[in-house]
Amino acid sequence: MKIVRDGLTREGWRAAAMPLQQSWAYGEVLSRLGATVGRVGLVAPSGARGLAQVTARRVGPVRLSLLSCGPVWDGAPAAGEEAGALRALGRAFRPLLATPGRDGPGLALVTPRHRAHLDLTADPGTLRARFDGKWRNRLARAEGEEVCLRVGRPDPAAAAWLLHRDAALQRARGYRALPARFTHAWLAFDPAAALLAEARIGGRRVAAMLFLIHAPWASYHVGWSGEAGRRINAHALLLWRAMLCLREEGCAVLDLGDVDTEGAPGLARFKIGTGARVAPLGATVLLPPW
Repeated sequence: MKIVRDGLTREGWRAAAMPLQQSWAYGEVLSRLGATVGRVGLVAPSGARGLAQVTARRVGPVRLSLLSCGPVWDGAPAAGEEAGALRALGRAFRPLLATPGRDGPGLALVTPRHRAHLDLTADPGTLRARFDGKWRNRLARAEGEEVCLRVGRPDPAAAAWLLHRDAALQRARGYRALPARFTHAWLAFDPAAALLAEARIGGRRVAAMLFLIHAPWASYHVGWSGEAGRRINAHALLLWRAMLCLREEGCAVLDLGDVDTEGAPGLARFKIGTGARVAPLGATVLLPPW
């Protein structure tokens, strides 16, 4: 497995379809927040080519490198070549903590996960027809409510409001996500690379969803809904309108995030009900220096 470090450009990187964690913008934002970012190309013996973005931070005296949702391949590597790529990356960025697209070598630390990928390339009628029946009924009911929608680029005040609500939700439910400073840094890096969908009733926000755009993909990033928003199924309506807008902007895939049928079954059903493909990720593994 050959690792290539030269000739990698933002234009060439952005031409590839890849998840948020492997996008050029993600690396730029983390770099601004103090992380060390390494980008390499991979050339397999079969001729398949890949890209890998690795971020590194110091954890006490140890400098730990992280590879999330990668490498990303152009063409299917031959049997064993993905494992060979991980071993090569483990030698180049050691020690390396990796969550590849499928199981590979290394010491498994976290069991495999799944993510929901929603294809946006079909026409709107086909997209809507792919919704599960209950999901489509909730959307139809939401469309019948007297709700004011806004879908567009987020202004700083609206983004700060949503992130404040999300932080309170994280504390209440005991989970963690990317910190608010990441989102603020993303919006500062490229204000056009985000989409905010808001629902209001009587001038008051009742629900909102923020998406990050890393064309040709986009990712659901943060969402919140109050009691009134849940009552009218606002998130179904907001997601539908955001899907149409992202499709018009040329996005081919919307990553809805993790599917956790045990820890968050209701959210998993919501994501799967859109007709999204459930894509597996490999276990999170440690590739030690040796």
